[in-house]
Amino acid sequence: MKLPHHSKTLAGAAALALAAVALAASPAHAANDVLSPEATLWTNPTSTTIEAAAALDGDARADALLLGSFPSATWINGGTPIEAKQDVKRVVSAAHAAKQVPVLVAYNIPFRDCAQYSAGGATTVDEYTAWIDGFAKGIGNKDAVVILEPDGLGIIPWYTTINGQLEWCQPAEADAATAADERFAMLNHAVDAFAGLPNTAVYLDGTHSAWLGVGDIADRLIKAGVERADGFFLNVSNYETTERQQKYGTWISECIHLDLNSWWQRAWCGSQYYPANPGDFSTWGLTDAAYDQAYADTGLERDPDAQAHFVIDTSRNGAGPWTPTEVHPDPQVWCNPPDRGLGLRPTTETGDVLIDAYLWVKVPGESDGQCLRGTAGPEDPERDMVDPAAGEWFVEMADELIANAVPPVVP
Repeated sequence: MKLPHHSKTLAGAAALALAAVALAASPAHAANDVLSPEATLWTNPTSTTIEAAAALDGDARADALLLGSFPSATWINGGTPIEAKQDVKRVVSAAHAAKQVPVLVAYNIPFRDCAQYSAGGATTVDEYTAWIDGFAKGIGNKDAVVILEPDGLGIIPWYTTINGQLEWCQPAEADAATAADERFAMLNHAVDAFAGLPNTAVYLDGTHSAWLGVGDIADRLIKAGVERADGFFLNVSNYETTERQQKYGTWISECIHLDLNSWWQRAWCGSQYYPANPGDFSTWGLTDAAYDQAYADTGLERDPDAQAHFVIDTSRNGAGPWTPTEVHPDPQVWCNPPDRGLGLRPTTETGDVLIDAYLWVKVPGESDGQCLRGTAGPEDPERDMVDPAAGEWFVEMADELIANAVPPVVP
């Protein structure tokens, strides 16, 4: 369901009671059914994985065909508004004919990836909002899940964080005075465009458990309009474990719920950094206890039906994150790390009321980019080879992902 919008209460039992009444009166949104446990995620018979298989032979071809037999997302990352509409319409029409639900990634925000391996995107606010409108028209009244701008909230040009620190992304061509405000305005526009569709679920960037603290990402999500979206996504194109994303996502959902519906402030929210220790999962119960105390102090109750839900990208996290065994100037642990494995297969049957699905958002087998790890290159010093460009098929990585899958892949 789309989250009900509430003004933050200032204090007092009367204000809390009014918020509770508003929550109870909020109607369910049809989009909640898009990722119901009965939904079947779409497996694209002409995906980029299947296209890659056509150019391969032997074991490499078999690996690509095996990976292509599972549902994964379709990335829409450019073109004109009309082209975006046509590309999206082809996907949702094919999925509708198969009685399945497609996962679409909208990836075209200005200063995308802060000029790193996946640089690109629209060049102005108007260009982006027109592109989003075309994208939404392509979906129409058919079922769809939209993963809205991976890194869109994790990397914001010239953004001062909730702790007063300046974001590392400072592109010279950006207007520092307006870049962050424009990012939030564009994402709010996109949320409204997709939330206005009858059968679309839309999720904003929630980063992952080894990135932003809970209060910081909750702040960014609220500014981007999460209360009007279906929730947020975690771990896209990354390797953090599902177990940690379950905890991290739950805390984000609770932090948002507390902030929007009581006198609690997002800056006070416990996180994986405090009181928990990010390197010691056994201490994360301290943060659980901090949320129990926050609910007790505010008098607010947990309400999974009203809280932000989330989805987790499990495409490459079966073996967890990579710890380098050699010293590199910049290890780039997110960039084609060796010996990783597929994670949980895509499904809407998660067993957790706040987790709508485990998805393969990053297409497993496609490269993260030409990783140099702080060296002059052109070889990846960890692999002793030149990695394929971002999005291109990586034969060696595909083989590793299958070999190290948790749970194992059954052909």
